[in-house]
Amino acid sequence: MTYLKLPALSAVGCAIILLLGGTVHAQSTTGNAQEMEARLESLTQELAEQRKLLADLELFRQQYFEQRTLLKSLEQQVTQQQVVLDELRGVISWDRLATQRGAGKAGEPVLLAQAQSKEAPVGQAPSTDGRPPEVAPLFEQPGVLTPKDHYVLEPSLQYGYSSSNRVALVGYTIIPALLIGLIDVREVKRNTVTAALSGRFGVTNRLELEVRAPYVYRTDATVSRELFEGTATEGVFSSSGMHMGDIELGARYQLNDGGIDSPFYIGSLRFKTRTGKDPFDVVTDCSQRCVGTNATGTGLPLDLPTGSGFYSLQAGLTVLYPSDPAVFFGSLTYLHNFGRDNISRKVLNGEEEFLGSIKPGDVLGFNFGMGLALNEKSSFSIGYDHSSVGRTENNGQVVPGSVRTQLGTLLLGYSYRLSQKTTLNVSVGAGLTRDTPDVSLTVRLPMNF
Repeated sequence: MTYLKLPALSAVGCAIILLLGGTVHAQSTTGNAQEMEARLESLTQELAEQRKLLADLELFRQQYFEQRTLLKSLEQQVTQQQVVLDELRGVISWDRLATQRGAGKAGEPVLLAQAQSKEAPVGQAPSTDGRPPEVAPLFEQPGVLTPKDHYVLEPSLQYGYSSSNRVALVGYTIIPALLIGLIDVREVKRNTVTAALSGRFGVTNRLELEVRAPYVYRTDATVSRELFEGTATEGVFSSSGMHMGDIELGARYQLNDGGIDSPFYIGSLRFKTRTGKDPFDVVTDCSQRCVGTNATGTGLPLDLPTGSGFYSLQAGLTVLYPSDPAVFFGSLTYLHNFGRDNISRKVLNGEEEFLGSIKPGDVLGFNFGMGLALNEKSSFSIGYDHSSVGRTENNGQVVPGSVRTQLGTLLLGYSYRLSQKTTLNVSVGAGLTRDTPDVSLTVRLPMNF
């Protein structure tokens, strides 16, 4: 066997080799440490950047949710403003308006009439109670009904003034320009103030009951002069009366749903009692019509009555038709007066004059008008009311001189919503016929509960 023989290393050579190896290893270890420190610093910077990025993402997330909430709020406001805009333009249906704005509740201001929307419906239509629109009240019977289980208290104050002239000629004429006899000229001025409290209760969404209790104060001043009696001065006869008026009971029922391009029909029934001061119970100043031999006096009552003295029943039908941008309304009524038997009136000295049976004439009436909303709180109405009063009968015969009387009144009404439950209504009436009061002013303050 042959062996390769290497030269032997000396001790000094071995030491040099070991020293060189250790130096190389130390240099390698130092390089690795520096590289690891550099990498650690890089990772630390990257971690800090990631943490900053996460913080920015969290802030962005919060801002996102805030912006999302704000966006929803803006969308709701836009929807509400769109409803108001649609209402002003009259391009949405009454059912949608009644659902989104709670229309039809008693005491709210008049709403604009709505026409049918030309847009196709999307989704399920909202539920509605089919209530008619409310208008600024002009007449005694409001058009809108009280919701179920709600009630309305309505204090009111009404003032009326009327004046009339009467010339009575008692005698005969020789020629058309010459009168032999008595000329009686009278001017009558009447002032009436009526304070009333009305209460309405909604039995159902279509049925409403009402009670009205008035208190009346009246004053009359009669200025008269009898010519050819040796006096040039005018005589004034004044009288007044203050007492409870006739209490009224009523009911109203909505006959149909109405709605889009469809009128609302409301039937009514009203009963008037005799709680007011009876005109046959007041003392009358004696005249030639009085009993006994006393032929003096004016024949006028010393105290004024505050009631009609007769029971009456009135039936009526009210129609409301929403039509952009107004609400048209009208009513037709018939009032029947019940006659009384064995009537006597009081005269001076405690005597009584027997009159027998008296039956006042029935009254046929109608009215119509238009309501228009000025804004969300105020509204305006204009209307005309007419009543035709029949002739009075005494003991089955028409009273001499009694004729059918026509009463026509032009009415203007204003309404302003003071709060969600209270509304102020003011109406002014101007008489258009001779027998109608010259002017009437009514203030109502319905309060909803």
